[in-house]
Amino acid sequence: MVAELSPSQAKSLIGQNPDVQFVDVREPHERLACAIPGTLHIPLGALPRHLHKLDPERPVIVHCKSGMRSAAACQLLRQLGFREVYNLRGGIDAWA
Repeated sequence: MVAELSPSQAKSLIGQNPDVQFVDVREPHERLACAIPGTLHIPLGALPRHLHKLDPERPVIVHCKSGMRSAAACQLLRQLGFREVYNLRGGIDAWA
């Protein structure tokens, strides 16, 4: 099961913990339309090749457009040993 955070919970966690890694797994063309400042962009399909960019000991919040791809990314990260992984409920559509 994937742990989820609402946008307000995610903002609170980020504000309380500067070690949080905030990852955007959308495709590059989606980021052109809008992006959350401070996110690390790693498209879902490239995530296995870019795991070295993430620290499994630090919390990770993952987002996409609506929450489906980020849920898949969260499951992958958990399977690979990341301990504290959260899906942004509603994705960037809910962030505003």
